[in-house]
Amino acid sequence: MAIERGNFSTRIGFILAAAGSAVGLGNIWKFPFEVGEGGGAAFVVMYLAFCFILCFPVLVAEIAIGRKTQKNAVGAFAALGFKNWSVIGYLGLVSGVLILSFYNVVAAWAFGYFVEMVTGNFGIGNEFGEFTSDWITVGLYSIIFMSATAFIVAKGVSGGIERAAKILMPTLFVMILCLIVYALTLPNAFDGVKFYLVPDFSKITGDVVYSALGQAFFSLSLGMGALITYGSYVSKNDNIVKSAAQITLVDVGVAVLAGFMIFPLVFSQGIQTDGGPGLIFVTLPGVFESLGSMLGVVVGSLFFLLLSFAALTSTISLLEVPTAYMVDEHKIKRSKATWIVALIIFAAGVPSMLSYGAVESLGQFVKLPGIENPLPFLDFVGLIANDTFLPLGGFLISVFTAYIWKKENFNAELASGDSSIKGSWLQTYVDIAISYICPVILGIIFLVTVLDNFLGIKILSLILG
Repeated sequence: MAIERGNFSTRIGFILAAAGSAVGLGNIWKFPFEVGEGGGAAFVVMYLAFCFILCFPVLVAEIAIGRKTQKNAVGAFAALGFKNWSVIGYLGLVSGVLILSFYNVVAAWAFGYFVEMVTGNFGIGNEFGEFTSDWITVGLYSIIFMSATAFIVAKGVSGGIERAAKILMPTLFVMILCLIVYALTLPNAFDGVKFYLVPDFSKITGDVVYSALGQAFFSLSLGMGALITYGSYVSKNDNIVKSAAQITLVDVGVAVLAGFMIFPLVFSQGIQTDGGPGLIFVTLPGVFESLGSMLGVVVGSLFFLLLSFAALTSTISLLEVPTAYMVDEHKIKRSKATWIVALIIFAAGVPSMLSYGAVESLGQFVKLPGIENPLPFLDFVGLIANDTFLPLGGFLISVFTAYIWKKENFNAELASGDSSIKGSWLQTYVDIAISYICPVILGIIFLVTVLDNFLGIKILSLILG
């Protein structure tokens, strides 16, 4: 029985949807505190370089594999004639499911904070632990968020994912720009801009380099099959390289704009920039309170609504990966497949939901040799899926594209959308990067993660003395 897969109806729809997959909590929640802990502008420079040097070629490869095969992340490798390499697709599928299982919880926190800001409860920042331990409330918000995600994905590629991207992404940019304009009017705001834009390269260490590499790869949603899946819905006439460049620019642009929003707010209140994840959920509500009750409600509500929108653009793509697998490989109708997968992933996310205060044993789930304190279940899943599986997936995709599928076949697929790419300097760079730069660097990231966290061997410290 043939099942209708659907396609993106416009090129801009694909770019916005793929960029939406990349744009998420990683850009607005994770990027600013990574910049703060990485010393500011020097981290930003390295992050931007890695996005284009390392991530862009892998992004091109994933889209090309998807478009060539018109298949999901698992079926694509078999369709190319390399069924044994479907392990890459399964790795991406598992990664996406695991990430969505805890990502939905963090998205629920963001949506819950939006509700609290609307009601003027600025004290929620001091009650973060109480909020996350209230599993009934967080569970309700998680159900709402997962249901919204499933509703959109069930509507199909053009009618659901593309239509939502065309609304969510422009709205996201407008909200960010509004918050930036306001933040720049605050006292000491330009001290934050200076911290963000003027690099001090003396602050670059091995750990900062490693963090910038990891953040670049994480923020572009690579290695989890999302871009292979979205690529399978792309027209054969589309210029893959150009689209990949635009997707990278949109993703990087949102991350950079997030810094212009966060650091003026932070510096206006004299707050430390290295506050970690708590910078968003613990510190910023107090910043919004200092703006006055009426203005604080407006700015605070807008900020956490922005965070919720960013999360939704990512949860859509994360849910689409297993949904497409069910549609392609098991011939289940899209609507049915979507809600079945959404229910399973929500259930898988319950331990993550309970690990931040509700159940003590899940809050101290595992003690790893390379990490000082026991990890909550949510953090452990993030370490496995984000920090370990994604770079491994990217490494395998690079090796597969260059040495198994072969560069000539890869380049032929790129040229089918735009013959001018053939023999260009850009094609030459992508070939070199996918053959040598990406496998080496992503392989190092994977090995460092395993040795550092799971075995307690601080390889960077040993190398750098």
